[in-house]
Amino acid sequence: MTKSSYPLKLPHSVKAAAERLAKADGVSLNQFIATAVAEKIGTLNTVDAFLEQQAGKSLPGDMMQFLTNAPDVDPVAGDEFHDG
Repeated sequence: MTKSSYPLKLPHSVKAAAERLAKADGVSLNQFIATAVAEKIGTLNTVDAFLEQQAGKSLPGDMMQFLTNAPDVDPVAGDEFHDG
């Protein structure tokens, strides 16, 4: 495995929390951050693959049948569309 370095600047509160969790896990701060980044990458890659699989060969126009049959009701509070 090759390694590279990257200077990382964290807010003091985030670094303190990461140090605390790393210590509780019995790993270095560097190892904790590397693992956290790897987990995030894995999650995002999994989500992308899942969504791609679910979409299949669907096209944006394929949603029209669902949108046409959707009830015409006001959105739930907090779900309103605000332009701009």
